[in-house]
Amino acid sequence: MLRDRTPPNISEFFHYLASHAEAEGGLPSLNQLSREIGVSVASLREQLEVARALGFVEVRPRTGMRRLPFSFAPVIRQSLGYAIALNNEYFRQFSDMRNHLEAAYWHEAVEKLTEEDKSELQNLLAQALGKIRGAPVQVPHEEHRKLHLLIYSRLDNPFVTGILESYWEAYEAVGLNVFVGGYEYLQEVWHYHEQMIESICNRQFEVGYQALVTHTDLLYHRP
Repeated sequence: MLRDRTPPNISEFFHYLASHAEAEGGLPSLNQLSREIGVSVASLREQLEVARALGFVEVRPRTGMRRLPFSFAPVIRQSLGYAIALNNEYFRQFSDMRNHLEAAYWHEAVEKLTEEDKSELQNLLAQALGKIRGAPVQVPHEEHRKLHLLIYSRLDNPFVTGILESYWEAYEAVGLNVFVGGYEYLQEVWHYHEQMIESICNRQFEVGYQALVTHTDLLYHRP
């Protein structure tokens, strides 16, 4: 069992955020916090900027500061964006991790989907196929993103969902949302998505799992 204690490497401001549930309704001014926490205003201002970058708090002119619900995505977004700026190969490595993650959580995720979720998946599939078969052909990137995120949306794990959300932002950042793979590639990708959705709706989850694993490998062989 984990001990109920504050990690030693957390800043004073982060500690305050984590230990004050009322912070979601609003935070005191920096001057008030300085007196309460015993840290200088200058130091608090620096810690606040870090907290904003990591998505822990928001600051608005009229409403002031407030703590945000925890999300892992902003933390990854900052680090992954920097990594990709250094070397695009980091995206391939992150993508590989994401593929393993989706495969590992597939059965748990699809078991939790509601009938409304399944209907929305079918709608997204129909919209995507309509774009592919239309004239001119359109890349159903938004449908692609929404479909994958919806499949894993019922997992009660902000770390998993944070990684999956960050993947799609990076996917766009490296330009994979544009039409460069050719029409046959698009058809093949969405053939597997069709199998995945049908398997979810028919509760043939292993069939969908095999389609998921096969289709994630297509990205590495994209023309």
